Amino acid sequence: MLLLTTKAQMVQFGWSELDVILISGDAYIDSLYIGVAVIGKVLVGAGFRVGIIGQPELEGEDIKRLGEPKLFWGVSGGSVDSVVANYTANKKFRNSDDYTPGGKNTKRPDRAVIVYTNLIRRYFKDIAPIVLGGIEASLRCITHYDF
Repeated sequence: MLLLTTKAQMVQFGWSELDVILISGDAYIDSLYIGVAVIGKVLVGAGFRVGIIGQPELEGEDIKRLGEPKLFWGVSGGSVDSVVANYTANKKFRNSDDYTPGGKNTKRPDRAVIVYTNLIRRYFKDIAPIVLGGIEASLRCITHYDF
């Protein structure tokens, strides 16, 4: 099963567009323990053309590298809530991130689901639907989750 991460891979397979693009606060890791990878594999198994953008750059147009999906965007903060990944219980900034290449905590923004959704809206005006998922999209709805 194939999940694309670059435009060159799309050209290689003769695809002009993708059906679904998944955005994650984690670097792309092909593992059964990473939710975005599992969802991507299930969609590919169902016959959809799927691309994944892991930890898109916040400055510049990295979010546009695979184009716009035909069906929907799937956005997740990653395997760990972004605020939990960035701060300790005492509100001290964490220096490391196990889901970022090199382990440096420099790629995941606070409230990543909101930031990534706003990036999509900034660069794509007539956008396909945006579907939020993952632990951040679920638990962030609870009023006192950050406390």
